[in-house]
Amino acid sequence: MGQGYFVTGTDTGTGKTTVSCALLRAFAAQGKKAVGMKPVVAGSENGHWHDVEQLIATSNISAARAHVNPYAFDPPVSPHIAAQQAGVEIDLAVIQHAYQVLSSQSDVVIVEGAGGFLVPLNAQQTGADLARALNLPVILVVGMRLGCLNHALLTAQAIKIAGLTLAGWVASGIDPQMLALEENIATLEQRLDGPLLGKVPFDLEMDIQESARLLDIVTL
Repeated sequence: MGQGYFVTGTDTGTGKTTVSCALLRAFAAQGKKAVGMKPVVAGSENGHWHDVEQLIATSNISAARAHVNPYAFDPPVSPHIAAQQAGVEIDLAVIQHAYQVLSSQSDVVIVEGAGGFLVPLNAQQTGADLARALNLPVILVVGMRLGCLNHALLTAQAIKIAGLTLAGWVASGIDPQMLALEENIATLEQRLDGPLLGKVPFDLEMDIQESARLLDIVTL
């Protein structure tokens, strides 16, 4: 079975897909078979889920879409609401099985969560329960903007409470006008119990290969 990492964010729209794709390229550059997984996605454009498409395009092995993305919903709302509207209940056992299949086919599986770490997936379970069910170390994508210190530290606390390891974190530059950016990064380096893996501009025009070069995955 291959190794795996669960990528979560301090919020939605922090650049998780960009970082997940960069991680896939970085592991591929080490000669590893790397595949991306998006267990749950909500929000499509004309029947296309761009996060899923990007992960598939960046993976260097071919895998069944049903395993890469077990649950896909059209409305851009919280997964548990989207599932309710579709008359579906998100079952973590289904996701676990899909992950096991992907892990048997690859050296590394990058699992991108939906929204933040505690986003509800069904009536009882959250993204934290999914990460715990998969028993994966977590990579935290911190959206660098005003308020990110609190969001990052709370998320790190939730990861610890879930009994999981913070394998590392990425500073995602979603606000190019953020004041005291480097001071905020230094504060998080001091307070987060995991290494800074890199600083990645949240630039949709940036080549994924370039983003991959900004990450240091030696500690993973």
